[in-house]
Amino acid sequence: MLKIKILGSGCANCKKLEAVARDAATKAGLEADFEKVTDMKAIMAYNILSTPALVINDKVVASGRIPTKAEVQQWLAP
Repeated sequence: MLKIKILGSGCANCKKLEAVARDAATKAGLEADFEKVTDMKAIMAYNILSTPALVINDKVVASGRIPTKAEVQQWLAP
């Protein structure tokens, strides 16, 4: 199972990123465990400069922007 984390304060962009990631995982038929990370210390541990950020299996794949559904599906592909 994939572990997907949304890093951010819970702003509108964070929610939009989560929706895109959930939709991409659903369309790909993949099971994923989603986690929202809002604690700044935990976010800073990923060494990112801006939020929202998307982490798939503990690897930061995007930060500071909302990737397209197609991009997320590509990152989710085995």
